[in-house]
Amino acid sequence: MHAAVLSSFDAPPVYRDHPEPVATGADEMVVEVLAAGLHHLTRAKATGSHYSGTGALPLIPGADGVVRDPSGQLRYAVLDDTSAGTFADRTVIDARRSVVLPQDSDPVLIAAAMNPGMSSWVALRRRVAFTPGQRVLIIGATGNAGRMAVQVAKLFGAGHVIAAGRDAARLATLPALGADQTCTFDRIDEAADVDVVLDYVWGEPAATAMIPLLTARSDRTAPLAWIQIGSMGGATAPVPSVALRSARLQILGSGIGSVPARDFIAELPELAAAVAQGSIDVRARAVPLADIAQAWTAGTDDRIVLVPGR
Repeated sequence: MHAAVLSSFDAPPVYRDHPEPVATGADEMVVEVLAAGLHHLTRAKATGSHYSGTGALPLIPGADGVVRDPSGQLRYAVLDDTSAGTFADRTVIDARRSVVLPQDSDPVLIAAAMNPGMSSWVALRRRVAFTPGQRVLIIGATGNAGRMAVQVAKLFGAGHVIAAGRDAARLATLPALGADQTCTFDRIDEAADVDVVLDYVWGEPAATAMIPLLTARSDRTAPLAWIQIGSMGGATAPVPSVALRSARLQILGSGIGSVPARDFIAELPELAAAVAQGSIDVRARAVPLADIAQAWTAGTDDRIVLVPGR
């Protein structure tokens, strides 16, 4: 079979022949890969920069994907830490970390949407007691995951969704997806009276935005859950102590470890159904797995989905 193999942190994976995978555990099965998303998580785990990655080489990247199992069923599968990922013709999955999909599912759309969509979906379902009518601020809403977070929040019944980002042109596209309001980081005080913040940026930008937002709140004793999801702005944020003392602020994270794997798996079927039904708009671009070297470093607003056999 063919696979994309990463042998150096300084170079993209190479498309080449690779030995067939072998299932060894009782719940494992060898599956045919139909589509696998090239996510930020995938790159970070492959290069060892993500906290859940091992950093061991060589490896086949790919943290998830749409596969066909030996019985012919379509599944969306999430892989645990492994050197045999989904950027290959075939891989090994643990059936317990997968969900069966309707046979008419579009593998490319599902593969593109599940990883970025799950970030906000799980944050609102599993990290806070979110209720319809609450107000949500999304910091970093112009990225793929943030763009989907706007839609997920509205799908869950958010009363008001505010999308914040640096790129005014990209912000202008978000009202069509459900954003009730947009703002740039320097006008973050306009989003002060929210109940939940979904933060895909962190770093200095988040810390800088925190005080103006808290200061402008009409009632500082009203609870505010700040959920840290991504760190595009930096791995650490110099949060001032006054932010924690001057308002009823709770900072918490959502990701692998803070949410049990079983909770992620439990949410997969409903998210997959929402994508399949068109309730969430997905920008996906299918790319042959053979073109992995170019795709690995490509700059695009679309979610690249690698398709073996093309």
